[in-house]
Amino acid sequence: MGQSDAKGGREITGKHVLIGFVAAFALIIGVNVLMAVQAVRTFPGLEVKNGYVASQTFNERKAAQEALGWTTSAELVGSELVLSINGPDGHPVEVRELNATLGRPTEAKDDREPAFVFNGQAYVAPMELHDGNWDLRLVAIAQDGTVFQQRLKLHIKR
Repeated sequence: MGQSDAKGGREITGKHVLIGFVAAFALIIGVNVLMAVQAVRTFPGLEVKNGYVASQTFNERKAAQEALGWTTSAELVGSELVLSINGPDGHPVEVRELNATLGRPTEAKDDREPAFVFNGQAYVAPMELHDGNWDLRLVAIAQDGTVFQQRLKLHIKR
């Protein structure tokens, strides 16, 4: 016969202990499944389709990009996103083609493509952003055809 307390309470049987263990493990497994689903659902995606193929030309692409000598910066000024691309002489660079995606570092649902226009000094695009961390993933093609890729971090706090 199982143990009961002195006041005549219910007995704790093997069945009760088993139910307690099963409930605890079910809770742990349920939380793990929920967290895994959330992690996969909010993952922004792959950087490249095939990492091995991309790695084969990485050093050459990196050297060509560094040879441009460009420096970049991005900031939100009022309601405009300002992207500066400057050459080694410090003067603004006008690129042949510019593609950019602005989004959160952890999820793709807020991603947007700014409509940048070169104003002679920098690239500007109208943009309303909420506070927090943002990534500007930039792909620019130089006048000579060199591809320039960079990710710029923005921290917006108003």
